[in-house]
Amino acid sequence: MSTTEPSTYNPDIPSAPITKTTSNIHIELTPHALSPSSATSFVRSPSAGATVLFIGTTRDTFNDLAVSSLSYTSYPPLAMTTLFSIASDILKKHELDKIAIVHKLGECPIAEESVVIAVSAKHRKAAWRAGEEALEEVKGRAEIWKLERFEGGEGVWRANRDGVMGVRVEDGEGGTGKKSCC
Repeated sequence: MSTTEPSTYNPDIPSAPITKTTSNIHIELTPHALSPSSATSFVRSPSAGATVLFIGTTRDTFNDLAVSSLSYTSYPPLAMTTLFSIASDILKKHELDKIAIVHKLGECPIAEESVVIAVSAKHRKAAWRAGEEALEEVKGRAEIWKLERFEGGEGVWRANRDGVMGVRVEDGEGGTGKKSCC
């Protein structure tokens, strides 16, 4: 379920990055601008012959509607657990050397990075597959939502997935009558 929000609504976000790092996994939710070079530096390894970097950016349209702004929010304790689980699974499945998943929280201007995923592996095929799978898992499972505001309209909450537009939930629909996210 989704809801629309007035242009004055601003979701709560942490003021500092939330991170979890081991020797081969780095997970981060941050209100700051993302650094693709930091993610790439983390995954660099002398035993890796391939490093793959994915950078997701805020685009200026969705379903032919002009996007004026985009803001991400999450439930950080659960999102961090989910992101770490995704990274651990991908690391093992594809025999990676290292993986980094960094996601922006808060306002994310048009053309700015919203998610960075970097992986390193002995061979390029494993790195390519792991990078794509990590992105799909993050988009499909992580407790991260976005408030997409459109030119001349209200904002629409939706899950952090491609292609599914949020819709307003009216009182009496979905049980509580309260606005809910995703």
